[in-house]
Amino acid sequence: MNYLGEILSLGVAFSWTMAALSSEVASKKFGVALTNVWRMLLAFVFTMLLMWIFTGEALPVYADQKAWGLLLLSGFIGYFLGDWCLFNSYLTIGSRFGQLFMTLAPMFAAISAWVFIGQTMTWLNLLAMAVTMLGIAISILNKGEGNTVSLQLPIKGVLYGIGAGMGQGVGLVISKMGLDAYTANVPTAVLPHIEHYLPFSANMIRCLAGLVCYSLWLVASRQSHRLSEPLHFNKGTLALLVAVFSGPVIGVGFSLMAVQYTAAGIASTLMATTPIIILLPSHYLFHQKITFKVVIGAVISVIGVSLFFL
Repeated sequence: MNYLGEILSLGVAFSWTMAALSSEVASKKFGVALTNVWRMLLAFVFTMLLMWIFTGEALPVYADQKAWGLLLLSGFIGYFLGDWCLFNSYLTIGSRFGQLFMTLAPMFAAISAWVFIGQTMTWLNLLAMAVTMLGIAISILNKGEGNTVSLQLPIKGVLYGIGAGMGQGVGLVISKMGLDAYTANVPTAVLPHIEHYLPFSANMIRCLAGLVCYSLWLVASRQSHRLSEPLHFNKGTLALLVAVFSGPVIGVGFSLMAVQYTAAGIASTLMATTPIIILLPSHYLFHQKITFKVVIGAVISVIGVSLFFL
């Protein structure tokens, strides 16, 4: 099919939009820690079943100590620290602005790749960072009296958003390092049969790190008695299930498929349109006002993301 990769990439953007909106609903109902305990647990179980069906191995049997260490660290940074900030940003400034700050992830990924694996930082990367930050600034800043500039969002929500983008970007680079270590340890005769599924298997290890961290957080905050709340089916439970399937399961799966059928730059740019797509549904679901300034800011941020992949 022509443009299959592009169609899948847009599907990922819509899937992540659903994940953001449903995660906001679930977090308001159950709280960040409880929502993510179930989110990580269900994502781990569903991914394990998929791996067993398609590869015959439910667990990452070829991952060595180095791969486990890097992927667990990636899960701690991305799924625990990053998503903890992201979900709290949903509660503080809403999923619309939370997703806008996620356009910072490529910037932090580029910086992390430069620091950890020696990738070159180009002038185009620097331009992309500047454009992305300009788009965010247009969306969140207001012009006050006397030509002063003021922040229209709570500073706590802005810091959560920046932390979310940082966790996603840094976690992605460390995840790549872990996946490379994992792939290098797979026997040559086996690799062609499971190569396309290794990212899913690696993601299981990352989910395990997130699950353990959120579970410890739940115990430390004396909320473990609430663990069974999502089992009593309600709107929050439905939102949680949508968040799991549209995020760690379908979203991740489609994103991996998309880059197989089109250029990575095209796929990444189309997948980054979530901050634009989310504007309309967030207006109807949460009555968040859509302004010209917010739309322009989101568009410029996405343009900034696209520059990373030229």
